[in-house]
Amino acid sequence: MDSDTIHLELDSTVTESKRQQPAFARRQPRCKLGLAQISPRLGDVAANVEIHLAYIEQARAAGVDLLIFPELSLTGYYVKDLVADVAWRRDDPAWEPLLAASHDLPMIVGFAEESERQQFYIAAAYLEDGQIRHVHRKVYPATYGIFDDGRFFGAGDRMRAFDSRCGRAAILICEDLWHPAAAVIASYDGAEVLIGISSSPGRGTSESSPDLDSARSYERIGEFYSQFLTCYVVHCNRVGYEDGIGFFGGSSVFGPDGQRLAHGPYHEECLVTAELSPLPLRRQRSRLPLLRDERLDLTHRELERIYRSHYDLP
Repeated sequence: MDSDTIHLELDSTVTESKRQQPAFARRQPRCKLGLAQISPRLGDVAANVEIHLAYIEQARAAGVDLLIFPELSLTGYYVKDLVADVAWRRDDPAWEPLLAASHDLPMIVGFAEESERQQFYIAAAYLEDGQIRHVHRKVYPATYGIFDDGRFFGAGDRMRAFDSRCGRAAILICEDLWHPAAAVIASYDGAEVLIGISSSPGRGTSESSPDLDSARSYERIGEFYSQFLTCYVVHCNRVGYEDGIGFFGGSSVFGPDGQRLAHGPYHEECLVTAELSPLPLRRQRSRLPLLRDERLDLTHRELERIYRSHYDLP
């Protein structure tokens, strides 16, 4: 499969030897991310598994340490009433090729999940060493405008960080990124890398501004979260068309100072790569100690007060 590769070296000015680096940097070496900006085939899970395996081979050749696929990468986005036909349970034998590949290349894949009670969710799974290590269910299924998630999928009920090959991370799926509370909770849970995956359509252009409004919105989200939560923010978006709707791609990585470090093209399949280092994270959190000065006790107390007032609880 032909694919452009974009590779930006981060923190290239740091030249200290491993012996001279802080202990934090020695414990957590650099990590090369791969963002698979693919065009899944709607409803054709077998074909999409093959697309995943092809990108896995490409990522291996590029030296990627963690490969990220977009929202519903195994099924396509507008599955609608096909959901029962394309959904996987966590113990589904169909996982085997991807689990086998995860022994030497951890990955995050988007899928339609069927629970033990035959309920369906838009979900993402983190695969490592042949196991499903973490699953995030989309907390905010989008049901407005051209989005119909809530008609066919339930809502997740938790936001948790997890340990990954690239440090402590958290997954947010598309609409989750548009709710700051989700990112803040993930950050409070220790996430150093916020990983957003989406199937976001391209919307809103004009003659005076040919760039997509939706693309600019995601870039502003990445810039804001990364700067004010002092963490890496990753956004992996798909491309291609479904039911006349085009998905714009433009996958990106932002550093903990809010600067954009990598950016994929619009409307093209490709593998975007970027190298993450703990040193910029450490530097920025030292210079801007927002997390250190956060008042979780105050936040908890005031949210509890607001919650009780909203629901007329004593």
